[in-house]
Amino acid sequence: MTEDLRNAIARRAARLLPDGAYVNLGIGLPTLVANYIPPDREIIFHSENGLLGLGPAPDESNFDPEMINAGKTPVTLLKGGAIFHHNDAFLMIRGGHLDYALLGAFQVSSRGDLANWATLGDNKAPAVGGAMDLAAGAREVWALMEHVTRTGAPRILDTCTYPLTAAGVVTRIFTDLATITINDGLIVEEMADGVTFDYLQSVTGAPLRVR
Repeated sequence: MTEDLRNAIARRAARLLPDGAYVNLGIGLPTLVANYIPPDREIIFHSENGLLGLGPAPDESNFDPEMINAGKTPVTLLKGGAIFHHNDAFLMIRGGHLDYALLGAFQVSSRGDLANWATLGDNKAPAVGGAMDLAAGAREVWALMEHVTRTGAPRILDTCTYPLTAAGVVTRIFTDLATITINDGLIVEEMADGVTFDYLQSVTGAPLRVR
């Protein structure tokens, strides 16, 4: 997926976050969301390694290499932001203090099941990270992902074929092709420029409908 498409997904997600929300940004694509918050809206971004009050990505030529998010990507901290132990970050997650968790995903089912971890080799531990805590602790989970795999297989399915991170937690999916709400099935809220409903359905492994 090109950087333009990744940024387009992040921009659509940022547009729908309500003012005053506390939001965890998962590793990878979700971290781009902080770059697109409208100036008249305050969103408090959280990172599970112990940061609250993340700002946009820093200039590549001028950043603090010790100021990083959970994915080890350099970040900025807005005025009033805080740095603390990662145990405290997980207390915030497990205590139900986050309004939204924005997570990457390998697969999402039509019931909102989330699969976003994998074992990368027989001799490596599963890379679950904090996703299970976030999926269970946040009030709402949004998945940001490519609509299909590199071989063209659907990532949105009736039933996930990968191990689940959590069942029935995803309420909204943002892909390079569409924004989809999960509410008794998959509801297409918005399609990317040039995408037709028939094409979108052809690359989705579960029935879609429009509101």
